[in-house]
Amino acid sequence: MTSLTTIILGLSIAYALLGVLLLGACVYTRLPLPVKAGAILVTSAFYVVSFFGTRALLGWSSVDPLPAHFKLLGARIIEPHSLAGDPGAIHLWVEALDDENRPSGVPRAYRLPYTAKLAEKTEAAVQASAEGKPQEGGHTADFGTGEGGTSELTAREATPSSITTTSGGDPASGGPLDPAFAPDHSSGIVFSPLPPPRMPPKDAP
Repeated sequence: MTSLTTIILGLSIAYALLGVLLLGACVYTRLPLPVKAGAILVTSAFYVVSFFGTRALLGWSSVDPLPAHFKLLGARIIEPHSLAGDPGAIHLWVEALDDENRPSGVPRAYRLPYTAKLAEKTEAAVQASAEGKPQEGGHTADFGTGEGGTSELTAREATPSSITTTSGGDPASGGPLDPAFAPDHSSGIVFSPLPPPRMPPKDAP
């Protein structure tokens, strides 16, 4: 699987190639020398800014849709703050699972819009994980046990006595990458105890 570092390196090389093409265009055109020099400097500056700016994004939670089936590794709930205009967010650290409940080995962080219902379910799943009961997650429409059935939450798991309240941390707003600007993929997410990986069938004697 391609790593984020490899993707960033590829983007940086792409910017460098654009700079080389610009240099070639400047050499074989009759534009004034100051214009050529300025174009080269501006392109080089954007290349450096892009490289370091993209690296800074590595630690931010993604607003992409969650995997269809995943193991919950951790979570952070940031409740809304009306005075500060912060709509809140729910950060999930998850690892995708295949059809046999085997982990991918590539944990990722995702950021979802805050809702009280999702916060309750997330807090319950985190508490269950802390008690030694690993939790799987997925969307209601395509969530199963790995055995052809559908997972169901118990009342205790789905309705905790309290919701973790957190303050500070990463802001939940900030432009086009904010959950408020992205489609809401949080509706229908459920958590339940993670079954053990399915073992391959034994060869018949």
